[in-house]
Amino acid sequence: MRILLDENLDWRFQLRFPPKDIQYWADRYDYGDDAIEDIAPGVRRRKFLTKKEFLAVCRWKSPRSQPRCQTNSPGFVREVTQIALSAAEERLRIEVLTLLVGVSWPTASVILHFFHSDPYPILDVRALESLGVKGPVQYNFEFWRNYVYCCRQLSRRYKVTMRALDRALWQYSKENQK
Repeated sequence: MRILLDENLDWRFQLRFPPKDIQYWADRYDYGDDAIEDIAPGVRRRKFLTKKEFLAVCRWKSPRSQPRCQTNSPGFVREVTQIALSAAEERLRIEVLTLLVGVSWPTASVILHFFHSDPYPILDVRALESLGVKGPVQYNFEFWRNYVYCCRQLSRRYKVTMRALDRALWQYSKENQK
C-alpha cells in the first residue's frame, strides 16, 4: 500500500503488508522486556527523565551505547529531556535529545515514542524496512518529519495506536527479512 505524502515532502513510504494485518503483526511482537512502558506514566506526568530512566531507555534501544550514555550528568539528562517533552517546536523535540552523549536519532525517537504526549514512531531499520525503505538512511529532520507524518497517518487511518503500529512494523520485518 502506498502512503501518499504531501507533494512537497521528500520521502515516500510503502507499507509492505496489508493494513488490515497491522494488529496481527503487532500481536506477534516479541522483543522481550518492555519495562519502559511501566515507567512511562510517571515520566509523562513529570515531563522529564531521571538519569536512571534515561539509562534504561538507552539500554533497551542500544545496549552498546551504555558507556557513553552514562557520562551524561543527571542534571543534563533532566534538562534536555524536559525541553524535548515540553517544546512546541517539532524539530527541537527530536534534535535536542541528540545533545545527550550516546543518543542518536533512533534512541531520541524512543524517548519521544514512550514519553511524549503526541504519538511518535520509533526510528528503527526494521520499521523502515517494513515501509519499503532499503539500505542505510542519513537521518535528518526532513526524513524524520516525513516518517512521523506517514506513521501518524497510518495510525489514524487504520485506528491503531502508535505502539501497535510500531510493534507491527518491527515484527513484520523480523519475520520477513531476507
